Amino acid sequence: MMQAETTAPKDVETRARIVETAEQLFREIGFQKTTVADIARELKMSPANVYRFFGSKAEINGAVARHLLNAIIDVSTAIVEGPGSAAERLRALVKNNEQMNAERFIGERKLHEMVEVALNDDWPIVTEYVQAMRMLMGRLVAEGVASGEFAAVDPAQGAALIQASTICYCHPRLMVECQDKPVPSCDEMVDFVLRALGA
Repeated sequence: MMQAETTAPKDVETRARIVETAEQLFREIGFQKTTVADIARELKMSPANVYRFFGSKAEINGAVARHLLNAIIDVSTAIVEGPGSAAERLRALVKNNEQMNAERFIGERKLHEMVEVALNDDWPIVTEYVQAMRMLMGRLVAEGVASGEFAAVDPAQGAALIQASTICYCHPRLMVECQDKPVPSCDEMVDFVLRALGA
């Protein structure tokens, strides 16, 4: 029992190093081209040792995607739980989402390949991420309604409408497709959403 307790933190650290190294290689040589052997070589360990922590390359891919998306959720949660009116925090949430997605998945073309596959193949983390963001938006709607800042609206429905209205500012594929199209700016769309929510 004592041994399990002492080795567990090391295992967590090794898993984190594998994910970090995989993400770095995805950025450098591409998601499709990176092999488990590449990851192992970078870490100066054997591929068999990498497979002790992840059963397949697909598991590593999922862990990298989870790491990237969880970072966005963590910052988003801090915004929702931070200071400011519901409207101010909603604007900050959408704008931050746009910025972090652009940095990770638009600026980094090779990482964008992974996002395309994740979306096409319906990876579970994508659904979890969308649900987590909707839940955060729902919390802001509920707070805005309670304070009288927003009109009486069901928080779940309000969150779904906000997410649908702002999707082209935070959905990696749509962000790429809308880059050169005459769509409203993120601020203009948030202004529109806030007017719709207004008490």
